[in-house]
Amino acid sequence: MDPPGQTGALLPPEPLTHLGRLESAEGRLRSRAEGGRRTPPCCWYRSNPDQLDHLRDGVRRYLQLPADQTVLILHAKVAQKSYGSEKRFFCPPPCVYLTGPGWKLKQEQIKARDVGEAGFRVCGYMGLDSMGSSHMETQKLNFEEQPDSKEFSCAKALYISDTEKRKHFRLVLKLFFSNGQEIGTFYSKLIKVISKPSQKKQSLKNTDLCISSGSKVSLFNRLRSQTVSTRYLSVEGGTFIASARQWAAFTLHLADEHCTRGEFPLREGYIRYGAVVQLICTATGVTLPPLIIRKVTKQYAMLDVDEPISQLHKCAFQFQGSDGMYLCLSTEKVIQFQATPCPKEANRELLNDGSCWTIIGTETVEYTFSDSLACIQDPVSPVPLIAMLELTGGGDVAMLEVQGEYFHADLKVWFGDVEAETMYSDWRWLRYPITVPLSLIRNDGLIYSSSFTFTYTPEQSFLPALQVLPELTQDSDTLLNSIHQEFTRTNFHLFMQS
Repeated sequence: MDPPGQTGALLPPEPLTHLGRLESAEGRLRSRAEGGRRTPPCCWYRSNPDQLDHLRDGVRRYLQLPADQTVLILHAKVAQKSYGSEKRFFCPPPCVYLTGPGWKLKQEQIKARDVGEAGFRVCGYMGLDSMGSSHMETQKLNFEEQPDSKEFSCAKALYISDTEKRKHFRLVLKLFFSNGQEIGTFYSKLIKVISKPSQKKQSLKNTDLCISSGSKVSLFNRLRSQTVSTRYLSVEGGTFIASARQWAAFTLHLADEHCTRGEFPLREGYIRYGAVVQLICTATGVTLPPLIIRKVTKQYAMLDVDEPISQLHKCAFQFQGSDGMYLCLSTEKVIQFQATPCPKEANRELLNDGSCWTIIGTETVEYTFSDSLACIQDPVSPVPLIAMLELTGGGDVAMLEVQGEYFHADLKVWFGDVEAETMYSDWRWLRYPITVPLSLIRNDGLIYSSSFTFTYTPEQSFLPALQVLPELTQDSDTLLNSIHQEFTRTNFHLFMQS
């Protein structure tokens, strides 16, 4: 598989095509392994000629200057159930980020269309997927603009009561513009319901609540177990902070205990107490030094515990190579704290409140779309989510299967500014590889970009005995047309599997 964007050099000619991902996409969507019988895929055909030229011109403008609108939902993997009259609000609270230049463009369009509109803003409501559409049963979201041009909001008062008997649920986000126009409905990933954090020693035979290396987590701290004092580990201006408003997702990696300083080879497996780990902020890439994760019992760090970590466990992070120095918060600052050895028990160290963290797994869902080709009045949902591309066969029976969720018959797949189709015509050879982004476009011109790319590599037998150019020509239209004709020559079929 070729790294996206490396199209200048001649590549080995074994496969006809390569599939890749755009590295700039935040988060990677994984296909869900679900049982049941797979339905036959659907074949997609080309738009009518009158519409195609207009669409292609618009897609070219979009590819040159993408005006994407992204809805990013961050939430915890598990939620603790509330009993009786208590309300255990989800912690960390579900967060929504609106990013991309398309939001500003939409603001200008609405202002120009709705003369006298007092102001433009996005309004939202979030609730559980079992709730009705009434705003009284959901929490209103007030978005605020941040220095990096993102719009941010969070739902701090959501909870699930003991009347709910299900074991999983989803969050539902409904977005509107201030003029009443509906943007769409967006869903979180599945959230597991638990009664309380498990106090038993976790077994790898049941990994539902275990935390694996490479997964995303959030860390928060509550002084004296008071909800109002909750602080979340976050990153601001390249510095780690303890924030009462926003939380960050961190990729938690296992590392080799014997690695030298400056090196950090990563390992697979489930995180256990006593292991050396590294925390990497998913949004900024800022990292903490190697840390040893310790179990916390009654404010003591347990130095000899070796068992899998579970969701919502209390833990502490000792700096590797230090003599009892721990990651700690002090108001909004993140500092190092010197633990006190226990004279009677050598396997324990006394911590302060600020050094005791609660760990929980997190999920991220990213929806990206652009209505820059047309003035869209209909909701953008359901937004298709591409989970995987699978290339099977070759030659006359080549098939590219696009797998994911929320596909429907009004979508067409585009490779760059070329719409995919199945047809027959003459074939022209292509001298060198080219990588193009893969997008889904609705019939009304709404663009759903993806993190996937498609790289075409010519077969050896069809390459003429000419010197291959070291870099791509500027005439990309000719190259894309050649790809299109190659699809035609091989009777290339494109399928979408929901």
